[in-house]
Amino acid sequence: MASPKPEGALEGTHAVPNGKRERFGSRFLSDPARVFQHNAWDNVQWSEEQAAAAEKKVRENSAQLVPQEKQVDYELNAHKYWNDFYKIHENGFFKDRHWLFTEFPELAPSPNQNHLKSLPSEAKWRETLECDHSEDRPGLSAEQHTCLSNPVAEKTGVTQKPGHLELGAAEFPGSSATYRILEVGCGVGNTVFPILQTNNDPGLFVYCCDFSSAAVELVQTNPEYDPSRCLAFVHDLCDDERSYPVPSDSLDVIVLIFVLSAIDPDKMQKAIHRLSRLLRPGGLMLLRDYGRYDMAQLRFRTGQCLSEHFYVRGDGTRVYFFTQDELDTLFTAAGLEKVQNLVDRRLQVNRGKQLTMYRVWIQCKYRKPLLSGTA
Repeated sequence: MASPKPEGALEGTHAVPNGKRERFGSRFLSDPARVFQHNAWDNVQWSEEQAAAAEKKVRENSAQLVPQEKQVDYELNAHKYWNDFYKIHENGFFKDRHWLFTEFPELAPSPNQNHLKSLPSEAKWRETLECDHSEDRPGLSAEQHTCLSNPVAEKTGVTQKPGHLELGAAEFPGSSATYRILEVGCGVGNTVFPILQTNNDPGLFVYCCDFSSAAVELVQTNPEYDPSRCLAFVHDLCDDERSYPVPSDSLDVIVLIFVLSAIDPDKMQKAIHRLSRLLRPGGLMLLRDYGRYDMAQLRFRTGQCLSEHFYVRGDGTRVYFFTQDELDTLFTAAGLEKVQNLVDRRLQVNRGKQLTMYRVWIQCKYRKPLLSGTA
């Protein structure tokens, strides 16, 4: 098992004039005696001793695996454990992620003037889309595949009830939008509602889904939920039999915030591959998730490990801890190109209790290549 790099999180970052990485804040701890002066410090370097201690702790807490019959239960009843989580905590567990617009400006107002300004026009890229998506929708005729490859011609409407989604015979929700965002694993809306509140682009439409019907119902009953700008629906990221309510090549951005880590590692590649098909050429997949040797991984007790770096919490929900290389492999194998893949090593401080907590997160941006002839 490789040790975390003691130099911290600078690999994979973009160069900026002052030599510091461009995001994740600008508060750097130069004097250890000042550690309790602020609540958090950015780009914290790990000593060789700290890296070795983290590796040793993970070896210890993963030495005994959860019995196989319990592992089967956690997989088959994953929806139940997440439903129970949201029924207990409702919308009081997570805070709204207003930091999103600093880390992911693609979600902020007027995104078409930012990262999409160099992309071909809507009409041009639609004209040049490849229409052979037979691997996406087996059993359809050639005419149906041609229709499904065109977001305007797609005829899959949605009749929506809390926690339920049905395909009908109308244009898909958001088909007239000029900028479409999908968040997978939306929880109770801590990402979706800040986007809707902040981004007033009239052409914006936001889709959001979660494995938990309890979470989706909390989104749909939130006073900020606007069906004219948003569609919340229940969806299992690992279910390759059930389609998303949008056609292939139709989304500008897909957001994955601490969600990929919640599924079986053996199912991650297929899930990312399915999502990549939904992106339009030039579209982005944005991820932020747990990194290897994060404080949460080190806190697990012996007997909570399901497989290497994959654990079950006391409430039955599961979590995996990534490396940059693992995520790069997942995205590039799905045909996406790296824009950003970096580690955020952060030191959080409880000044009242005089405690220090070392967090490790990974942030990624991967783009779907443009079709030839559309640049």
